[in-house]
Amino acid sequence: MMTIATNSTVPRTEVAARESAGNAIATPMKKVVVLGATSGIALAVERQLAHRGCELLLVARSPQRLAELQADLLIRGAKSVLTYAADLAAIQHHAGILDFARRTLADFDTVLLAYGSMHDQTDCELSVDALLEELHVNFVSATAILTLFGAELERRRSGCLAVITSIAGDRGRRANYVYGSAKGGLSLFVQGLRSRLHPVGVSVITIKPGPVQTPMTDHLANSERFAEPEQVARDIVRALERRAPDVLYTPKVWRYVMAAVRHIPEGIFKRLSF
Repeated sequence: MMTIATNSTVPRTEVAARESAGNAIATPMKKVVVLGATSGIALAVERQLAHRGCELLLVARSPQRLAELQADLLIRGAKSVLTYAADLAAIQHHAGILDFARRTLADFDTVLLAYGSMHDQTDCELSVDALLEELHVNFVSATAILTLFGAELERRRSGCLAVITSIAGDRGRRANYVYGSAKGGLSLFVQGLRSRLHPVGVSVITIKPGPVQTPMTDHLANSERFAEPEQVARDIVRALERRAPDVLYTPKVWRYVMAAVRHIPEGIFKRLSF
């Protein structure tokens, strides 16, 4: 299911002014495809993109939530909002998503992959089915659709591909090593894709958030202390505009925290319960 809406209330001069302001320090970012548009972080990013007058193509599973989001983003200033309802975990839908993007947002310049899942670690330890689903959603399906969109941007020799992974992928921890291994594998895949696409002028950004207050993390202990999605979204949008850095830790403090975690000797690390 797909819908298209445009915002006739935003003057073209206003949109141009927004774009011009961003161009002073950044590459123009006008047309953005969001894969996993109803995730907590994606919602905050999309609101900031709408304020900039971007044209958006939102892909997510729920037609109802997409319709509600479409209306909200148009009110917030998005130049146009297209939606495409599909289960991103179903790889057979990926070709149709890319085809729709080519036809309706033909010269899209930015793709943000923002979907994932977080099953309970104990469930994954006790159920191979739960384990495989976690790996499929967070790694297999993500790399499949990135391969399609990466090839499209490679053919054009321009654009930006940004992928939300997680700091959980930086080291295998007792408390979430199934989720972490999927995100770690995705980060390595994106690193290789960045190397492949760099010679043709395509930017590839790995986004590694720390814990963020979203519906996916509501069940975790001390979730009220996690970063606010608006803060993380500001960092992401800034990176999309600048096409840099190659690897974004957000909030920034996690770059230093994870550098320390990675250097803990394995003999000590395996005794830690976090």
